Amino acid sequence: MADSAGGQMPPGMHAMFITGQAMAQGFFDTLARQHAALLDSSGAATPRLPMPEAETLAMIQKAYAEKHAVLWSSMLARESGTAVEAVVAPEPGDKRFAAPEWSASPLFDYLHQAYLLNAGLLREVAEAMPIADGRARSRLQFLTRQYTDALAPSNFAATNPEFIKTALETKGESINRGIRNLLADLEKGRISMTDDAAFEVGRNLALTPGAVIFENELIQLIQYAPLTDKVAQKPLLIVPPCINKFYVMDLQAENSLVRFIAEQGFSVFLVSWKNPRPDSGGHFTWDDYLDKGPLAALEVVRAVTRVEKPNTLGFCVGGTLLASALGVARARGEEPVSSLTLMTTLLDFSEAGELGCLVDEASLAAREAAIGKGGVLKGQELANVFSFLRANDLVWQYVVGNYLKGGTPPAFDLLYWNSDPTNLPGPFLVWYLRNMYLENNLRIPGKLKMLGQKVDLGKLDMPAYLMAAREDHIVPWKGAYLGRGLLGGETTFVLGASGHIAGAINPASKNRRSFWTADVDAADPDEWLGAAVEHKGSWWLHWIEWLRARSGRKIAARGRLGSTKYEPIEPAPGRYVKERA
Repeated sequence: MADSAGGQMPPGMHAMFITGQAMAQGFFDTLARQHAALLDSSGAATPRLPMPEAETLAMIQKAYAEKHAVLWSSMLARESGTAVEAVVAPEPGDKRFAAPEWSASPLFDYLHQAYLLNAGLLREVAEAMPIADGRARSRLQFLTRQYTDALAPSNFAATNPEFIKTALETKGESINRGIRNLLADLEKGRISMTDDAAFEVGRNLALTPGAVIFENELIQLIQYAPLTDKVAQKPLLIVPPCINKFYVMDLQAENSLVRFIAEQGFSVFLVSWKNPRPDSGGHFTWDDYLDKGPLAALEVVRAVTRVEKPNTLGFCVGGTLLASALGVARARGEEPVSSLTLMTTLLDFSEAGELGCLVDEASLAAREAAIGKGGVLKGQELANVFSFLRANDLVWQYVVGNYLKGGTPPAFDLLYWNSDPTNLPGPFLVWYLRNMYLENNLRIPGKLKMLGQKVDLGKLDMPAYLMAAREDHIVPWKGAYLGRGLLGGETTFVLGASGHIAGAINPASKNRRSFWTADVDAADPDEWLGAAVEHKGSWWLHWIEWLRARSGRKIAARGRLGSTKYEPIEPAPGRYVKERA
């Protein structure tokens, strides 16, 4: 095969180009089969040519071929000693090819750039597929990314110069360590993301002082000790997600949201969900989680503090549970709380991100048949789904570092938490997936009946603070914004920087990143963003002042935790959070 300068492509380089073409052509065939299957499942006729329109595809292929020709010409120029710039660069944040070994060698420089071109081609084809169904389109794009991420040359020993360099420098010891790491992880059933021995809940995680003052089959309720002489009259109840453990909100002193709130002069209560077992917790339903979770916790908080309308905060699915529980209370004629804060929470699932695209009728029906009447979804299975939403960061990075290079991941509290999953009861899970992700019923007033009550979020007229994260791949910020249109009271929306966890857990002590606010109540999130003003630092500082204004006068902090009826059971963080999946 001749290059554009008239030279002959060496056999090795020719093979790499052909491999890239074959990779792309193979994926074209895969997309065609996927597209045909999607159309068949909807009852539509399969088109003769289930590919993007011919003109669009031709343009994509032409641009791809031209870039490969430029890449080959640049490699020839480099061999002659001419300095050349990269033809294609990784996307911002992609560190797979950042090591100097990738650019020092003409072979590996060509290899990784050819891969980036091929991956870009497949991504463009997936985006150009003529699929009207947004969920189906998102699913194809998700599968495309999984395919290209898995085939990166950095993931394989023979095509990763960092592996070769490390193996030579250690005289093969890195290979031995990598094999030992792989065998250890196979025994654990998961990829090691951090040094597991460096952390322990109750030893150096979840250390904010407090006590468990109530427990049932599903929750322990923690009351935290006051950290100031005076506290706001109205306490705060926090409902974290039940699909993860609560201590993401109380990692260590410098990044604990719980401690920050207590240090600002608030009485803090928090729900700690039990980790259900197949033999003892696989029967719990959505209604059970509402009744034994937020509603039970609110009753205890009221009794202990003698405040009828506490403030509340829900995080992720904890926010969906909290809003649903408050909707039940309002349907019963109650005015349950003074304010509602929702962190990265979906109420309207119209824009549910990649998790939404993974839920379809066929997969959900299979789950309903398997565990809908009882049983659990194992925590590690759920953790794997979340990891593959960011596969390069949470999967392949550790495959390369742990197994190819024989390294040991550093101690990192957030990744320890990420590797400590929870099980979910089957009846709860399938109801949640069907009514939220698949059918999006919560947004329709009176559509869902919970605990015997028809729930209408429009009747939640308390002030609400909605926080979302700009790069969130689990709860897209525009989806979180739609909750403003469902709630019946005054709403404040704040957009934080970064992703689902890093955006929410942005310690005020470090005061990094940014957040955006706007004094408009637009229906369109893009219109809101156009009017938004950026503020440097943590959104925590903005929110705590909003909360303070709705928390009443200051009173002397209580000298004891619990009450005569709700005596302390054990010190925080309690037993439930320590149970492993």
